[in-house]
Amino acid sequence: MSRKGQSITLSISERDKAELENLALEFGMMWGDRPNISKLIEAIARHQLIIRKNHDWSEERIRALDRAMRLLTDNGQNDQAQTIAQLLLERSELPILLRTNIESFLGNLHPQWRLEIDRYILRQEAFQLSYQDAAQRVFNFTVYYAKVTPHEKRQYLDCWCKETEGNSDVEELRHNWSLRLDRIQDAAVLPVAGQWRTAGLAQIDIEMHLLGNLGFAYQSKPEDKINDWLPETQRVKQVIRSVSNTFWFTREVMQYAPDCVIVSPKSVQVLIQKKIKTLYHNYHLDVSS
Repeated sequence: MSRKGQSITLSISERDKAELENLALEFGMMWGDRPNISKLIEAIARHQLIIRKNHDWSEERIRALDRAMRLLTDNGQNDQAQTIAQLLLERSELPILLRTNIESFLGNLHPQWRLEIDRYILRQEAFQLSYQDAAQRVFNFTVYYAKVTPHEKRQYLDCWCKETEGNSDVEELRHNWSLRLDRIQDAAVLPVAGQWRTAGLAQIDIEMHLLGNLGFAYQSKPEDKINDWLPETQRVKQVIRSVSNTFWFTREVMQYAPDCVIVSPKSVQVLIQKKIKTLYHNYHLDVSS
């Protein structure tokens, strides 16, 4: 003689019923080919499914995961970034603005050509990048090393390429290019023969002297090889830094121009001198004075 189970009546809306059926389907609680709410409730009662709070994450945890998602995206690890984004969207305590930003992120994932570049970088394989700018100029680069780097809140492809024509950097760095990714609307990415540059971008050492209060306020960077006070002078700090692109370097140091002196190499010193002369000219000052 079969034993009948006791029945209960649930007073819920159609929407909630549909959500319960979706949960039953997700966890395999079925009656034939249909989701069964009774089996779902039974599994919860028997602790086969555990109900936990969905509003107990701290703001620090949420912000840390958001930062991790952005960093993974910048490093080309899009699958992991999307996983974190979906995890965050499941949380009820997510602030509305952050939820909107994450939904926008998921709705504006990288185009296919960018995903291909990310894959080549992860596999450390050389590739050719061809694209057309807004002025309908076509650019072709044969890339043997690349990394996506943030410069002034935008993403750039910093890369070592066979091509040097049009690069106005110092001679030692003319194989290095810094391409702003959001200005590339579409691109062709193809494999090429050749070895990936394990040495990375070309680099030169630049020596600069920081004077007065700037020397005390200066915070060392990972690229710095030497960061110390000159023993024979007072309040002059010597910094020697490895640099792969003088454009970004000069943009940084020019804001400290009165208290930052480039000592070597001569080629970089000349670049800074030209900028200072241009500044004098724009302000109608006598350069010789």
